[in-house]
Amino acid sequence: MIKWVLKKFDELTPMELYSILRLRNEVFVVEQNCVFQDADNKDPASYHLMGWKNEKLIAYSRIIPAGIAYDLPSIGRVVTSPEARRNGTGKELMKESIEAIKKLFGNVSIKLGAQLYLKNFYESFQFVQSSRVYLEDGIEHIEMVRSVI
Repeated sequence: MIKWVLKKFDELTPMELYSILRLRNEVFVVEQNCVFQDADNKDPASYHLMGWKNEKLIAYSRIIPAGIAYDLPSIGRVVTSPEARRNGTGKELMKESIEAIKKLFGNVSIKLGAQLYLKNFYESFQFVQSSRVYLEDGIEHIEMVRSVI
C-alpha cells in the first residue's frame, strides 16, 4: 500500500527533498539519458506529492499553482520508480495529483507538459492536447489541458 503525502516545499524534510531529487534524477537524467536543469526555480513555490512504500519514495509529482508554469494550476515532474511500474502506480499517482489540485485550488482546469509518448496515458484522465509538438531537452512534448469536469 502506498502512503501519499502532500507538502509545501518549506515543509519538506531534508531526507524527503533528497529522495525527490534522487528519484527525479534517476529517471529524468539517467534513465532517459537527458542532461537538463532539473532545479528550475519552480520547486519552492510548488507542492510536492510523494508516494512512499516501505519508507522508499516510489512515486512523485509536483503540483504548481497557477501563474508559475502556466496560467492554470499544473502537474509536473510526474515520475514513478522503475521498480514500481506496470502495476498501476502511475495511474494512482495521477489520480492523487488531480485530487491534490482539487483540494488546494478547487475544481479547476489543469494544464501539463507531457512527453509525447505518454499522450494516451494522460488522455485516460481526460487531458486533451492543446499545443503542437515541441522539443524540450531533446524530447518531444505537448501541452495538455484537463477542463473542469
